[in-house]
Amino acid sequence: MHDPDPYSTPPYGEPGPWAPAPPVQHPAVTPAQGTPALSSGTPAPAPHGSPAADAQPYGSAHPAPQPAAPAPTHPAPGLPSQPQAPAAALQEAPPADAMPAGVPQGTPLGGDPSHGVPAQAVGDGHGMPAPGAAETHPGAGPADPWGRYDPWAGGQVAAPLQQSGVGVLSVEQRHRRVTRALVSGAVVLALVSGALGGLAGAYLERNGGVGTVELPQAGKEPVGRAPDSVAGIAARALPSVVTLHVSGSGEQGTGTGFVLDRLGHVLTNNHVVENAASGGDISVTFSGGQTAKARIIGRDAGYDLAVVQVRGVRGLTPIPLGNSDNVQVGDPVVAIGAPFDLANTVTSGIISAKERPITAGGEKGDGSDVSYVDALQTDAPINPGNSGGPLLDARGRVVGINSAIRSADTGSDLQTGQAGSIGLGFAIPVNQARRVAEELINHGKASHPVIGVTLDMNYPGDGARVGAKGRDGGPPVTSGGPGAKAGIRAGDVITAVDGQRVHSGEELIVKTRAHRPGDRLELTVERDGKTRKVSLVLGSSNSN
Repeated sequence: MHDPDPYSTPPYGEPGPWAPAPPVQHPAVTPAQGTPALSSGTPAPAPHGSPAADAQPYGSAHPAPQPAAPAPTHPAPGLPSQPQAPAAALQEAPPADAMPAGVPQGTPLGGDPSHGVPAQAVGDGHGMPAPGAAETHPGAGPADPWGRYDPWAGGQVAAPLQQSGVGVLSVEQRHRRVTRALVSGAVVLALVSGALGGLAGAYLERNGGVGTVELPQAGKEPVGRAPDSVAGIAARALPSVVTLHVSGSGEQGTGTGFVLDRLGHVLTNNHVVENAASGGDISVTFSGGQTAKARIIGRDAGYDLAVVQVRGVRGLTPIPLGNSDNVQVGDPVVAIGAPFDLANTVTSGIISAKERPITAGGEKGDGSDVSYVDALQTDAPINPGNSGGPLLDARGRVVGINSAIRSADTGSDLQTGQAGSIGLGFAIPVNQARRVAEELINHGKASHPVIGVTLDMNYPGDGARVGAKGRDGGPPVTSGGPGAKAGIRAGDVITAVDGQRVHSGEELIVKTRAHRPGDRLELTVERDGKTRKVSLVLGSSNSN
């Protein structure tokens, strides 16, 4: 114990005369686990021997103690729940008039744990605890560090202090909270954007968009094409193909031809130019648009071929000639012409058949204008106006001269009607056309290979039968001709040429004209039910 302070300096004596002791307010703190909770305003007993304790006379009456209100059991937000103190641990609050002088209300009375003095309940003035006072357990932390604040105490506050009593989030918890917020925001943004985009798309679709409509289009590409493509073949051949406009004998017609040489010779069909044979007019138009007049050099009705010549034109490009004997069924071909006067028309197809015997013409009735062709058949579209145009192979070489079509309503001759193609076109083989063109250019007329017999064109049987008399009433077998030399007689039936079957007189003529004069043929002949083979050399007959 120490001597009484003559100046009554707080906290050991009474408040000094110079100023009253102000009440100290501190934030509430949740008691640490295991610490008995004290109700607000419940003082702790003063230490034994202090002036405040000794100021109470021994035996003075105390007001009856009232039960202290229980401490709140709900933990502060964000902190774990703490167990409640037993009811026996709660201290009874003395009345305000029993508090030591100079101690503000609500200040707990208790010992200083840092000095080893245990807290005692308010007693009878001799250090004895009052009945029912809570027993202080050793090691129990202070219920309220601010309640017994001593500025001169050397001890530290038992528990960390917080400004508001709310738990502080850790770094990991803050990171998770931020991550959840960002993810939630992203999801909401995506949903809103999708909804807005869908609404905008629906609006644009229903209302045709906004502003001027611009359609997508491919850019420019190189104009060159593969040489063996249809485009490549056409590009090389078109400069050599011409369109012919013919007038004469009160009629007009259109056909096609192609340049043979740089001298201006053009090959076409006879039926294209025959109307100008008696003083008509022929105009030739090239693919580039140039035009020139032409004249007939020679023509042959039996082969349906003609040659005309243009003058005063430079830079002519002859078209290369192929070999029709090399053509096989199924080979690709390209046809160029002016169907219905549509110049420079290109179509394509294949070789459908070879050595197809066809006849065309015959309008005169005497057979002088009938052409016999051992033709190439193609499905490349050929129409009126294509006559005389080239049929090209995959290398752009001429293998045939387009001459006739089979139509559903007008027959096979392109001269009659304006029927269109049904996929049955016929071309003169270029090997035959080349020979005839050379003869027409060099001699003005072509020679025909002949056997020297007159055929019965009305024979209904299979094969070609030699007639009973000749065309002019003479013998059916020309004396001294190839047939007579081979021993052929009237009434004999020729059934094959070089082993290939013939079924009519027209087919025998076609097979014969596929050869040159002077070629040797082997014929199969039936007589009186017997078959024999004979060999002969073809003769020549001039005709225009």
